Amino acid sequence: MNGELRILGLAHGLILGMLLASPMVAPGLLAWWAQALFVLAGFQLRLTDRRWDLRGGLGGWVSHIRMAPRRLIPWAAAAVSALIAGQPEQAASIGGAALLCEMLVYPVCAHLLGQPSHRAVGAILLLLIAISAASASQAMLYAVGFLTGVTACVFWLRGPDGDPRAIAVAATTMVVALAAFWIAPGVKAPAFLTATTALMLTLAHMSLLRRRPVPWQPEDGRPASPVRRSAKPLP
Repeated sequence: MNGELRILGLAHGLILGMLLASPMVAPGLLAWWAQALFVLAGFQLRLTDRRWDLRGGLGGWVSHIRMAPRRLIPWAAAAVSALIAGQPEQAASIGGAALLCEMLVYPVCAHLLGQPSHRAVGAILLLLIAISAASASQAMLYAVGFLTGVTACVFWLRGPDGDPRAIAVAATTMVVALAAFWIAPGVKAPAFLTATTALMLTLAHMSLLRRRPVPWQPEDGRPASPVRRSAKPLP
């Protein structure tokens, strides 16, 4: 499994590092870093996996794990970090949500999300963010975050590549969601999920930002003169 965007890989490493350091620095932020990890993991898995249809047999059901078993290491590291922070409930939620996402959520949704249109996927993305506000448990919130990351990747894959307007919309959404996260405590879960998803979309769009074509100019900077036919015939 290859094809990961380098900027998303750096973001994945940064989020995982902050999660592992949270027991010593800020144990209260561990749950938020774990949720961001689930969103980014879902985004990257959908990006690197080339499968859109279900494969036959048990081996095909877990083919995304067989192709990259090292992806499971961050889940174990996050659960151990929660245990070090003295939060066994968080460790159980992370482990249960990771098992649910890898064994059920992704194999089923990778097939279902391959069929709707771009607008329909966007509507599903908004619906998942709204559902996060009513999650009954922390494990369910993590699972919704993972599925939101998968859906956001499908939404990005079917949208324009390197479009500055898309970058502006995603970045603005991220700033507004972060402001709502700090100002309105009642919408912390959907606001944080929205901000994390918008951040993933912003980084993905920025990685493929195209430069405008510039007409060729000579080294002296003067505009190129039109090619004229020589008055004398060439020998």
